[in-house]
Amino acid sequence: MNDLMKAYHHCESIIKEHSKTFYKAFMLLPKEKKQAVWAVYAFCRQVDDIVDEGVNPKEELFTFKGMFADFLEGELPSEDPMWLALQDVFNRYEMDVQSFHDMIVGQEMDLYKTLYYSEEEVLHYSYHVASTVGLMLLPILAPKKKDELREDAIALGQAMQITNILRDIGEDLDRDRIYIPIEKLEKAGYSLDDLNKHIVNNKFISVWEEMANKAESLYEQALSTIHLYPMHSRTPVKGAAYLYRAILGSIRKKGYSVFKTKHYVTGEEKQQIISQI
Repeated sequence: MNDLMKAYHHCESIIKEHSKTFYKAFMLLPKEKKQAVWAVYAFCRQVDDIVDEGVNPKEELFTFKGMFADFLEGELPSEDPMWLALQDVFNRYEMDVQSFHDMIVGQEMDLYKTLYYSEEEVLHYSYHVASTVGLMLLPILAPKKKDELREDAIALGQAMQITNILRDIGEDLDRDRIYIPIEKLEKAGYSLDDLNKHIVNNKFISVWEEMANKAESLYEQALSTIHLYPMHSRTPVKGAAYLYRAILGSIRKKGYSVFKTKHYVTGEEKQQIISQI
């Protein structure tokens, strides 16, 4: 096996370990495109891990930004096989460099901003940490339609990130982060004290549902142009959207228990969703 294949296998092992949902959805792509998705995912994961698990995340992120700048100049900045795989992707596809920079900015927000007050702030954050990934993948998934699909790819990323936020409220609280809009909670008469006490009542549910409805309308928007994707990309994108959207239904079924339970769609449910597409 040559070095490039080894590099792609390395990236595959990262997505397989960290995102079974995306791995399952994108397994349906042709080999070359599938590998490109793995490489982009490995890049995003590395930034994510620096911010969430780094010993000195600000410094580590600064170093990583320097490495990415070197990469864009045509260098392989380190021995990490991810860079070799990504170099191949950049050679094969017309990648949107700005979306890579924007994603790093989004991860950086987590180092400085821990409270979100308005829906606008949440959407702005969601664009940076999630929609950017969709924009990175568009040149791979739909090279001839990437401009037409741009807005709806952004909507899909925002829908998925709001879904993450609604699923991880308890986990985020443990890390002193509140992404659910505070002004919506206050307007509903639900205090931060209630949030810290993990109270699930009608006030909490009304805000949760308001954000879930926002996510669902963004999913609808994203799927309205699914026919513009080439056939081989259509099912993976639809699959990723449906699998993620199903998390909202799972949370509703379990009585909005987002403080102590990690909600996910089971392997069996995933299989069922994919087979229906």
